[in-house]
Amino acid sequence: MSEKLNLGILFGGRSCEHEVSVTSAKSMLESVNQDKYNIHLIGIDKDGHWHLGDSIEQLIQSREVRRVSSEPRSTASDLVCLQTCNNGNLEAIDNTSTSIAKLDVVFPMLHGTFGEDGTIQGLFELAGIPYVGCGVAASAIAMDKALAKQVFSAAGIPQAPCEILHYGDWLEHGQNVIPKVEQKLGYPMFVKPANMGSSVGVSKAANRNVLVTGIEHAFEFDNKVVVESSMENCHEVECSVLGNNRPIASLVGEILPGAEFYNYETKYLDDKSETRIPADIPENIADAVRDLAIRAFRAIDGSGLSRVDFFVNRENHAIYLNEINTLPGFTPISMYPKMWQASGINYPDLIDQLIELAISRNAEQNRLKRAL
Repeated sequence: MSEKLNLGILFGGRSCEHEVSVTSAKSMLESVNQDKYNIHLIGIDKDGHWHLGDSIEQLIQSREVRRVSSEPRSTASDLVCLQTCNNGNLEAIDNTSTSIAKLDVVFPMLHGTFGEDGTIQGLFELAGIPYVGCGVAASAIAMDKALAKQVFSAAGIPQAPCEILHYGDWLEHGQNVIPKVEQKLGYPMFVKPANMGSSVGVSKAANRNVLVTGIEHAFEFDNKVVVESSMENCHEVECSVLGNNRPIASLVGEILPGAEFYNYETKYLDDKSETRIPADIPENIADAVRDLAIRAFRAIDGSGLSRVDFFVNRENHAIYLNEINTLPGFTPISMYPKMWQASGINYPDLIDQLIELAISRNAEQNRLKRAL
């Protein structure tokens, strides 16, 4: 690159994974090659207001995007009117001469709803700005576990048996639904909000009382809930995918949860979970996992990056897809960069490749005719 690219790093957001997003952005800032990029920080607070600033120090010291005064802040509709402040704070800007549309590429470090679900991707598509990661449709499908299961089923990718519950039906017929779920799936089961990440709202049920409580808890986060069979006696493994038209898969990593399952606390708070790269599974099974990861990525028409999670039975080595994450964490303990590190791509080079893929995808999109 002969000239520095203007790189926007977007983080924070309105989801339950706000703090994880900020930590991801911090990790990226500590590793990105600033000889190649002019960095523009774009923070979204928990109320959905947009803030800007060029102070890396402020981000490093805080796990949350905060308002700096009680004045009204910009919202997403003010996107094209944002610019980098000179005072070092993540503040809102309006009626400026410097437009965010001048950014060469945006790296959205947003996890969960309003960031990983196709919404922010659609905003950048409208603005014509290249962005790292999957497009609108792939992001939306992957974020919605219920839709994703249907897509992966159509692609012939094995998954755990499941039942999809809708909030309206639950209010009217909840008690009638439970026996049907019990007969189809059997205990234990996992209960998950359809549109949520980092195991937020997830619970494991071993009896009816816990199942009902878990479903009601999951409905606090989404109007669709996925109840699925617990895959017992399994390795929990993950694989990173990188690329656009010719994606590649990393070494397979394994999660050793520090709790009954890999929940939010064990992922980010208590340091009890462990990871193993490569995973403790036979080499031919690891190869099969890598192939399935690419199949899953292609099934949703993925681009840029994804982390694909699987269960591998310890006895017969049967493989089951758990889920695909289109904007996986970039924290110091996140598996996506760690698996690529083990596969020979270090963190700064990984960032460079993702940015190049974003620009390449945007160029492919721009060649298309938009009108007759």
